[in-house]
Amino acid sequence: MRIRDHFLTITHHKLEVMKNCFAVGLYFQGLTHDLSKYSPSEFIPGAIYYQGNRSPNNAEREATGLSKAWLHHKGRNRHHYEYWTDFSPKAPKGQLVGVPMPRRYIAEMLCDRVAASKIYNGDKYSDSYPLAYLIQGIDSVMMHEQTKNELVFLLDMLKHRGEKYTFGYIRHRYLKGAKVPRMNIEKIKHDNPIPDDMSR
Repeated sequence: MRIRDHFLTITHHKLEVMKNCFAVGLYFQGLTHDLSKYSPSEFIPGAIYYQGNRSPNNAEREATGLSKAWLHHKGRNRHHYEYWTDFSPKAPKGQLVGVPMPRRYIAEMLCDRVAASKIYNGDKYSDSYPLAYLIQGIDSVMMHEQTKNELVFLLDMLKHRGEKYTFGYIRHRYLKGAKVPRMNIEKIKHDNPIPDDMSR
């Protein structure tokens, strides 16, 4: 069990997300981000399955068939798109679908993805990594199309315009209701292969 290493990793991540959230004007969300990771339900599995270069949730799934820590986490943290699922009255009975995320949580999700990519990839990180990581599995995620479009738009901006510009745009325009253009996700998938050295 890697108690110290896991504690330092999740605390480092939390502080990085907090810094990002403050940059986009989400102060309360920055302070409260991922507090559930310190609960026994999440911290103990995290220490047991600690990897250092990827989420311990992946190792827990490989070892047991599911991640109880993740099931606990996604039900308590609104910056994860998995939180925003519901039964649809328009879909076949009993079908879960993604529902739209409020923009403040999409912004926090971006802050989270940037911080995680930096921590897991270290010196190899570039502003293209968060988009590449999303794109590799975008066809299988249960994310509402509007949410997906807005997240891809912001991560594509991060790749091409950089962190300072993107965080400024989120703070001064996106969170104030600026219109988001429709993205050609198929083209973006084609143009963003996964870097060979990117930690998954």
